[in-house]
Amino acid sequence: MKQLFILSLALCIHHSASSQFVAKMEVKEAIPGICNSKEVYVLFTMFKGQAEAVCPVTKDSIIKRLNTEVAYLRENPTHEDKGMVNVVINCKGEVVKCEMDNKTKNADLDKQIVAVFNSLGAWKAAKLNDKQVDSSRLWSFEIKNGVISLK
Repeated sequence: MKQLFILSLALCIHHSASSQFVAKMEVKEAIPGICNSKEVYVLFTMFKGQAEAVCPVTKDSIIKRLNTEVAYLRENPTHEDKGMVNVVINCKGEVVKCEMDNKTKNADLDKQIVAVFNSLGAWKAAKLNDKQVDSSRLWSFEIKNGVISLK
């Protein structure tokens, strides 16, 4: 009986290890420019066959732009906050939606951060099993002493 249990457990582990976890974003309202609203993915690069959308600039470049282009931070050098930006990239690499997922304490700050992410340029579309797909990328950030950093 013990051997049967161990064999069953081993088979379950093998099956789950060979399967692929794929998360889909629920699209509640139409997103203009999306290729397929029923197939918007949140991909995980740790799984085989999944590649996140690639931003045209580096993370360091985004941080630099946020800290120079977001006027609210220059005007409020002691501001402390955090938040998250959701960027939806279609199967052609175009940003079709960019919004705050977790808002900061200030609406102007939110608008300025979103404006930076909207202006990053054309992305390399995400791929799922070598097929370009619509995807969502989340960017968490923290602001300490008026300086923003990405997590």
